[in-house]
Amino acid sequence: MPQPLTLSGPELTPAAGGSARQLVMLLHGYGADGRDLLGLAPHWARLLPHAAFLAPDAPFPCEMGFGYQWFGFEDRDPASIAASALAAAAILDGFIDGELERRGLDETRLALAGFSQGAMMAIHVAPRRPRTLAGVIGYSGALVAPDRLASEVRTRPPILLVHGDADPVVPYRELTAAAAALRAAGITVQAETRPGLAHGIDDACLRLGGRFLTEAFRASADQSAQAGVS
Repeated sequence: MPQPLTLSGPELTPAAGGSARQLVMLLHGYGADGRDLLGLAPHWARLLPHAAFLAPDAPFPCEMGFGYQWFGFEDRDPASIAASALAAAAILDGFIDGELERRGLDETRLALAGFSQGAMMAIHVAPRRPRTLAGVIGYSGALVAPDRLASEVRTRPPILLVHGDADPVVPYRELTAAAAALRAAGITVQAETRPGLAHGIDDACLRLGGRFLTEAFRASADQSAQAGVS
């Protein structure tokens, strides 16, 4: 019997030292690897000194011949993409469960941040998990199988979507479509447009992400404390 796929990738430990009190999982795009997106971590570490940043490589070698992919794009059929994303989501879910258990954290201490295909994975996985994450950031992504979200949503973490209006890879219209579907499912979405930005993450994106993560972790901690008192 084949062994189940597992994930691994580079990590940045908390700037304050000691054990992580929060975890930000960074999900890279198509044809990249975890090292690519771990570059975001130093920009946010000063705001979140007790957070660890983990950037796993996607589970499959990229069909382009370099890097990794969460799922393939050679077959552009939406049904095939949705099925492939579902298979990758099961692998990512298992990895998330293992990392939380290993670190002694729960979902209130976890945020996902993804770019491009990694953003697609983040906003696909988070609302389908049984316990609510602190927050989710999707840069230059899209919502896979939006027609299935309303019937499959289980939790409603706050989500930040940021997209450049000059993106030639993932069309800018995907920002509006994803935000509308997520909001229709009862999820709070902050949608931000970056004028003139192509397929990438600029300084303004980083500032928006840092502010969102800080507020999301604070709100999640407050809610967890209130639940413990009640």
